[in-house]
Amino acid sequence: MKTGVSQKVDFSRELDEAYDLSPAAVKSYREKGYVKLKNVLSPELLEYYGEVITDWVFKLNKLTKPMEERTTYEKAFLQVMNMWRENEIIKDFVFSKKLARIATQLMEVNGVRLYHDQALYKEPSGGITPWHADQFYWPLSNPNTITVWVPLQSTPMEMGPLAFAESSQNVEIGRDVEISDESEAVLAEALKKFPVHETPFDLGEVSYHSGWTYHRAGTNSSKKARRVMTVIYMDKDIRVIQPTNQYRIADWETWLDSRPVGSVADGSLNPILYEKN
Repeated sequence: MKTGVSQKVDFSRELDEAYDLSPAAVKSYREKGYVKLKNVLSPELLEYYGEVITDWVFKLNKLTKPMEERTTYEKAFLQVMNMWRENEIIKDFVFSKKLARIATQLMEVNGVRLYHDQALYKEPSGGITPWHADQFYWPLSNPNTITVWVPLQSTPMEMGPLAFAESSQNVEIGRDVEISDESEAVLAEALKKFPVHETPFDLGEVSYHSGWTYHRAGTNSSKKARRVMTVIYMDKDIRVIQPTNQYRIADWETWLDSRPVGSVADGSLNPILYEKN
């Protein structure tokens, strides 16, 4: 398939090599529900994959309404999912053993499967991403889920980097609220006692956050899109639970092949991306 990249470049070694993850980083993730890691990916790799991902985001994006006509959720970002199925170069990125190995180490599990990938592009003048926890949407049996958030450029505060409520992954309040104006209002109040970590991302820096860690992002007041690629991983042995809301029903059907309740979440779209030997 045609992309904006004129020649395929082999970054397989960098995508598969081990990252030197410190015990302190694992401990921090366990306690705070997120961790930011510097120098995970090179500027050259991000430039190359960023061009391909951006090309496909704008090919596949279906949100074309003017900003002033959008809902709060629609103003937050352009969202394109499972891009690995559209382009082999993007598949190489999503299937990175380096990124999946880090996810496995942080969750302290034996391996991880793909839930799905998604590009999140916050356009210039894009609005806030309200407080929310991702696993509200996922019909999965335990909290061993994690998202890697990969900015494709350095991300200063004016672009709306991701912010985390530290150690909020065990909070029950707000777990039944979808991402919305309501979630922003309810959780902004409920999370007042939790320190909020909100700092820029250097080029090559990524974050990992638990499915139940509350997070948000500010507006993009810059003149450029905040380009981010994410991959969602789950414990390779996680099981499907009965969906408890309309969004979980949709996810069960879309991402999990409607696998039977109680079975391992091993649908055709959920390959194992890393497994310990």
